[in-house]
Amino acid sequence: MKRLDSFTPIGLLLGILTFSFGVISKNGVSGFLQFIDIPSMIIVFGGLTAAMFISFPPKEMKQIFIVIKQAFSKEEDNLPQLIDLFVRLSDRARREGLLALEAEMEEVDDPFIKKGILLAIDGVESDTIVDIMKAEISAMEERHSKGRSLLERAGEFAPAWGMLGTLIGLILMLEDLNNPATLGPSMAIALTTTLYGSLLANLIFLPLASKLGMKTEKEVFLKQVIIEGVIGVQSGQNPKLLEEKLSAFLSYGEIEERERNAEKEAF
Repeated sequence: MKRLDSFTPIGLLLGILTFSFGVISKNGVSGFLQFIDIPSMIIVFGGLTAAMFISFPPKEMKQIFIVIKQAFSKEEDNLPQLIDLFVRLSDRARREGLLALEAEMEEVDDPFIKKGILLAIDGVESDTIVDIMKAEISAMEERHSKGRSLLERAGEFAPAWGMLGTLIGLILMLEDLNNPATLGPSMAIALTTTLYGSLLANLIFLPLASKLGMKTEKEVFLKQVIIEGVIGVQSGQNPKLLEEKLSAFLSYGEIEERERNAEKEAF
């Protein structure tokens, strides 16, 4: 189940507030007007869009909003509960056989777990099950990598176009050196494009790409645990031994929490 990842909007808001504080700390709210320059915006956003269109085909470009949306959501995952599930499946499989697990799969929402257990029920060998499930993980990583590359490239192009806008502004400024009074304001406008590009890259594109990369790593980790659980169930491993094996994937905090929950259930 997916829900809002509150840290992403909080981080964006904190970044905006930090930038805003820097802007208004000297000249107050009116200082914002100094940072608004339409030609600079057109250069940065127009150049960025052009570079993205050149770099990616239309099919992938259409995915950018879906990719960004993923950075604002997180999967509900509970590794201790996952381990308990496989311990229960292993116990039932040893008592009633693998075919008895078909009924259990109706209550499981995770398609990756279902796929692995159903392959085991169909009598597929463990090596083949591992190959099939690892191939699915590889395909998932490739899909995620392509989506993440959209944000990574945008994070590279935005500062470059900001710098290009600054160069344009400097060239125009140098043409009017006869009027010293215009040098300061002209320089400020020229640097505004670099500011826009850096802000887009370091507050939006690159941080979102980094978050998506961490989400992928976490998902791969969970799927590796699932593979170990499926093979344990398929091979008829003792539920206690399987529990010990899968518990190796738990952090110390999760182990302590699991032990506390077990003590509460015992009482």
